[in-house]
Amino acid sequence: MQDYEHTQAGWLIRIWVGLWAVIFGGAAIFVLSTGYERSAGLVFLAIGAILALLLALFHGLTVRVSVERVLVSFGVGLIKKSIPVERIQGAAAVRNRWYHGWGIRRIWGGWLFNVSGFDAVELQLENGRFFRVGTDEPRELLAAVERVLEARR
Repeated sequence: MQDYEHTQAGWLIRIWVGLWAVIFGGAAIFVLSTGYERSAGLVFLAIGAILALLLALFHGLTVRVSVERVLVSFGVGLIKKSIPVERIQGAAAVRNRWYHGWGIRRIWGGWLFNVSGFDAVELQLENGRFFRVGTDEPRELLAAVERVLEARR
């Protein structure tokens, strides 16, 4: 049973990476259709395909909280992290610094998964490290984590 599920859209990633994927894809089609500079067309096609893959992998961040685990996954779900609830000692709403950036980041004391904004929920783990989950719903996510931690006790 899911206690909480939310997907945060990475709008900047969607717009910029999507735009460049379309530009490179269009350039590839144009160059390949003219028959001129086939190698350049293939390079444009490869770059467009890589950008489309990045868009699929990182277009959003989904967080699912259940009584067993907190599951955080990017995009289509190939990149994910599952944290068993029994490993979580506590949680707090935090604000990331601008230099923490977006994506998957190793930051002092732990890891950060983030697609947009600066709000996050920090999960304090049993080994003294932490895992930060970027979110546009910090209060709701924190409440869900606290509910499953309380149910575990």
